[in-house]
Amino acid sequence: MTIQRSVVAVPARLASSRLPDKVLADIGGKPMIQRVLEQCAKANGPAAVVLCTDSQRLQALAEGWGFPVLMTSEDCSSGSERIASVADQLVAMAWGEVADRWDLPTRAERLVSTAVINVQGDQPFLDPEVVSAMATEFVRLDPVPAVVTPVYRLKPDTIHNPAVVKTLLAHDGRALYFSRSAIPHVRDVDPAAWHQHTHYWGHVGMYGFRGDVLAAWDQLPASPLEDLERLEQLRLIEAGHTIATFSVEGTSLSVDTAEQLEQARQMASHG
Repeated sequence: MTIQRSVVAVPARLASSRLPDKVLADIGGKPMIQRVLEQCAKANGPAAVVLCTDSQRLQALAEGWGFPVLMTSEDCSSGSERIASVADQLVAMAWGEVADRWDLPTRAERLVSTAVINVQGDQPFLDPEVVSAMATEFVRLDPVPAVVTPVYRLKPDTIHNPAVVKTLLAHDGRALYFSRSAIPHVRDVDPAAWHQHTHYWGHVGMYGFRGDVLAAWDQLPASPLEDLERLEQLRLIEAGHTIATFSVEGTSLSVDTAEQLEQARQMASHG
């Protein structure tokens, strides 16, 4: 089946080991999570932008800003697990405007024909066009992949930074692997010169899941690769799922540290 509906899910929690309550940090007069939700709402395609959280405080704030909220367990270990726990509700919201139609597809049909776009709550300057492009990619691609994610060309000074996630691509744009190491390894060449021999791609931390794949998240087998690299997308690759990619210009700032928060505030002050 083709993708007929899409919805944006923004997982968020207040507990953060690096920067507690970071999603509520003030950036240019607005809490960070409000900026993320509002940027997502500017995208074309998705039927709704939904906050997925275990925090009643965040629930009250988001509803006050006009965004629907789905409450999740406090035990979710990742953003993907959090939105997967409410996958059926997210898909239902994507189809909400036709819920009373007599010919509404079955649950299974709705799952495989709905894209759930996962946007992290710490990207206050997210480009809405990237969200729109992800929704478009799901409609364009045939067969429909399990996951779609954006990638960008890396600059030479970031290739060996383990904080920057690298993606190895096939000719057709499929992601072959994700790593914190530089991939591919260029044999018999000084690592400082690797960029002169091949293109390196970085991964933007945003995913679009086909609904049935997201709903079956807890059934994915344990992934040694995920445990080694601390990259949850490797669980999908190790299970045999196809992750399609599309290219974007650069990546938006993710706020994980006090220094990055200060950078975000400076960006907001300059308009």
